[in-house]
Amino acid sequence: MSPGFLLRTLTVCLAIMTGPAALASEHGAPAKPAAPEKPAVPDKPAAAEKQVMPGKPAKPDKDSLDKVSFGTNWVAEAEHGGFFQAVADGTYKNFGLDVAIVPGGPNVNNRALLIAGKLDFFMSANTLQSFDAVANNVPVVAVAAIFQKDPQVLLAHPESKVAKLTDLKPLTLFVSKEGVASYFQWLKSEYGFSEAKVKPYTFNAQPFLVDQQSAMQGYVTSEPFVIEKQAKFKPTVVLLADYGFDGYSTLIETRRDLTDKKPDLVQRFVDASMIGWYNYLYGDNAAGNAMIKMLNPEMSDDMLAYSVAKMKEFGIVDSGDALRDGIGAMSDARYASFFDKMSRAGAVRRDLDFRKAYTLRFANKGIGLNLRPRN
Repeated sequence: MSPGFLLRTLTVCLAIMTGPAALASEHGAPAKPAAPEKPAVPDKPAAAEKQVMPGKPAKPDKDSLDKVSFGTNWVAEAEHGGFFQAVADGTYKNFGLDVAIVPGGPNVNNRALLIAGKLDFFMSANTLQSFDAVANNVPVVAVAAIFQKDPQVLLAHPESKVAKLTDLKPLTLFVSKEGVASYFQWLKSEYGFSEAKVKPYTFNAQPFLVDQQSAMQGYVTSEPFVIEKQAKFKPTVVLLADYGFDGYSTLIETRRDLTDKKPDLVQRFVDASMIGWYNYLYGDNAAGNAMIKMLNPEMSDDMLAYSVAKMKEFGIVDSGDALRDGIGAMSDARYASFFDKMSRAGAVRRDLDFRKAYTLRFANKGIGLNLRPRN
């Protein structure tokens, strides 16, 4: 997906203060199983209900907990906050799980470890990666989607007076190789953008900073903060999801065999993770943030606060179907809509059986809805 804040911050600072810099924008990838099924009743509904309520966590014997490993797709950051929160505040333990989070990074391929059976779950980046898994017969499946909106944005200078997506068409666009192969194909197909306006985004912010008639890719939760902090101007932010780029992002992915052999374990991990996300967004997230900073000492309190605020402001996590079905919600309609757009754009094969990319068995149960503020 997109390299996280640690690399982005360091490289943007270098770009602004000393010249060339690397402003990474890459985060993970999903994948899912056969035709979606009707949501199943939770294996342990009574236990789940108990754990929805915050407060006095149970203290099960550590030896009785099921050990679970979960790999992220980048270094620890707020975009992973709900998972760290569920570890730090005891939510996973309340669901009978001893969860070890394995951070990703520039030289770490946690998805490969999932496929090899070295990890139980993985935080994949986006729906296109789920489709790619089906195309390549990779036996993984998405079981929940944390981000209802993909946080991919294009940033522009205030001087270019961009007010909507199509205002970007005349500008020079700095887009990565991965971006050209994915969301830019959608921009071409749906809005008539031209590749003639594209220049390679090499994780160097300097070309964008010196050209007021240009736009640069990024994530709504991070790059705008770094640009504003270091370049001393507030960039215009265009969130592609608000214009119809409706794939999910930051999905929980696991192997198909685990969903078949240990559905109760999968359900408990999904349910506890959702509660972790509600607590991280709306409760006291100090414990989760402390864990993030311990694993990623370069992470600042300002950056963490900014990312959480933007996730709320733009409805990255809690919007759409999640408002009714709970964080992590997924639907057949959303998958079909995104597949149709991306197949028309030529980014995925039209004959792909995209329904193998996900299952609705473990999501859409409304777990944690009572933790959302009523106002």
